[in-house]
Amino acid sequence: MWGRNQHFMNTAIEGFSRLTKEEKIDWLTKNYTKNPESSKNVLAQYWNTEPKVQRLHDEFIENTVTNYYLPFGIAPNFLINSKLYAIPMAIEESSVVAAASKAAKFWLEKGGFQAQVLGMEKIGQVHFIHKGNSQSLEKFFSYVKPKLISAVRPITQNMEGRGGGITHIALKDKTKVMENYYQLHCTFQTLDAMGANFINSCLEEFARVFKAEAQAFSSFTKNEKEIDVVMSILSNYVPNCLVKAEVSCPIEALETGESIAPLEFAEKMLQAVEIARIEPHRAVTHNKGIMNGVDAVVLATGNDFRAIEAGVHAYASRNGQYTSLTYATIEKGVFKFWIEIPLALGTVGGLTNLHPLVKLSLEILQNPSAKELMEIVAVAGLAQNFAALRSLVTTGIQQGHMKMHLMNILNQIGADDEEKKVLIDYFKTRTVTHGAVKEALERLKK
Repeated sequence: MWGRNQHFMNTAIEGFSRLTKEEKIDWLTKNYTKNPESSKNVLAQYWNTEPKVQRLHDEFIENTVTNYYLPFGIAPNFLINSKLYAIPMAIEESSVVAAASKAAKFWLEKGGFQAQVLGMEKIGQVHFIHKGNSQSLEKFFSYVKPKLISAVRPITQNMEGRGGGITHIALKDKTKVMENYYQLHCTFQTLDAMGANFINSCLEEFARVFKAEAQAFSSFTKNEKEIDVVMSILSNYVPNCLVKAEVSCPIEALETGESIAPLEFAEKMLQAVEIARIEPHRAVTHNKGIMNGVDAVVLATGNDFRAIEAGVHAYASRNGQYTSLTYATIEKGVFKFWIEIPLALGTVGGLTNLHPLVKLSLEILQNPSAKELMEIVAVAGLAQNFAALRSLVTTGIQQGHMKMHLMNILNQIGADDEEKKVLIDYFKTRTVTHGAVKEALERLKK
């Protein structure tokens, strides 16, 4: 087979980053693809036709050879805190945008979604090794803390002027879990910025001053003066940067249009959430569905979905077992469904001022503050989870998902526009599988 005997696997390259874009593409396609000219055409198809826009995208990351497209969809009719939104979503998975839209429409007539930010505290840490007396270190920390705050004043001044900045610095003794290991545990308010660069700049300055001041601290022995800073970095685990979103209605209003009574539907929803609470195998998939909605909006607004994913899943494990991020109750005839989720998001900085579609996404969302974006994203996650659970406890997940997947299958097997029309109509009342669609197309062609 082609590929196994190719010599390129043994060929390294020096100075790849210094090559022009065209030279990178020539080298890549020649050494790593079967048909270089065809591969070049695929890469070129995804370049933006406007040179200035393409150059902007080329400079977002290193060694760019093309753009990678994701569908950019809109889920309308989201009523959040009495304000109507159309939510942009960037995602490749079939049925996510449709499911979110369906959930939005369902709750639109029942008062919509309520959301509130419970906190916006972000965390950064200086991790260091100190081989000395912990009481002496505590004494030194009390002495040096004002100097740390003073040293970062040039960095924090503008943020403080807007109401943010450093909120707390604490010394943490972690020697029980690792020999001689301590932390400067710092908390920040970064307002509408996600704040990673701001936090990391503060932490690195803390580390520099902490080490330098230790050298001059008279109560330290010669050995104690040597503080070994391992690293200074923000944490993507932000349990106090938290947002809550919820929906509720009388049970009798839970008419789904399926052959299930409202009370039975409500009870099954509670059981589904409880299973996700107690069973990690189910909880992971349950929360993955939530993140379908969350990540799609995070991506569309130019935020860091990997950071969000890491922080959210850590939060889901905060009590020692991975569990559901959503909750449900039935009390006094009222069904209530809600989510609490940590989201460190920004609406200024990063790609928000650079990427044209990110700017448009924020405009579509009526230029939200970071707080408002947290609420919107949490609602998208809650809506997605409601839609998934609604399908699971009624018709099953595959019916709706495979209907949405039908177009992908038709494209995959080469159906033309007329054949697509006929087969979409044909499968309105039939189960969609790859094999069934292929057979139906073959019959149609005959």
